[in-house]
Amino acid sequence: MTNSVNDSASGDEARVPIAVFLLDDHEVVRRGVRDLLEAEPDIEVVGEAGTASSALARIPALRPDVAVLDVRLPDGDGVSVCREIRSRMPGVACLMLTSFGDDEALFDAIMAGAAGYVLKQIRGTDLVGAVRTVASGQSMLDPRAASQLMARLRDQSARQDPLAGLSAQERKILELIGEGLTNRQIGERMFLAEKTVKNYVSALFAKLGMERRTQAAAYAVRVFGDHHEDGTEPHHGPGE
Repeated sequence: MTNSVNDSASGDEARVPIAVFLLDDHEVVRRGVRDLLEAEPDIEVVGEAGTASSALARIPALRPDVAVLDVRLPDGDGVSVCREIRSRMPGVACLMLTSFGDDEALFDAIMAGAAGYVLKQIRGTDLVGAVRTVASGQSMLDPRAASQLMARLRDQSARQDPLAGLSAQERKILELIGEGLTNRQIGERMFLAEKTVKNYVSALFAKLGMERRTQAAAYAVRVFGDHHEDGTEPHHGPGE
């Protein structure tokens, strides 16, 4: 039993610290982050740079566990550095650090393979925790950054699938418009008042960014054309 404990203790002593590379064009910021991280026994800053080109030249040789990258740089941006690092050294976890709550940069960083994204306003202890988190293979997002990312993803999803913003009733009405039915006929089919159908039509037109019924009909045929189950011919125009 004693040997097992000793073995465990020696294993802790031999544990290699997390190797971190810092990229920030402000020397004062780099120095502050370096001092903060190196005060931790399990973290070692192995290199730093103030430009994207310098970072890309140095990181491959140093092979850090974590690269803390400033998003805004004088000769480029941290997102591009992240993308390059991830393509060449997938084992390096990139933690984006920025003073901007820029959801565009956040989205680009995540798509470039960043393991985390924190704002410079973060507390020192939280930054240390973020470094440890991404070094362990997990992802880390500042709460505000996370909410921005989710909003952007929802927005992109809605753009990729406009129908995602429609209610079940609106989807059904759009499908019937594609079959060429009038508002009155749709009302009869769905047991709705004609005025109610008209309101639904106006709402779905607004959501889809359309102004004319012919636009909606053509779109409905394209989207639902292969999914009709009631035997109705899917390619009839709105006036037929």
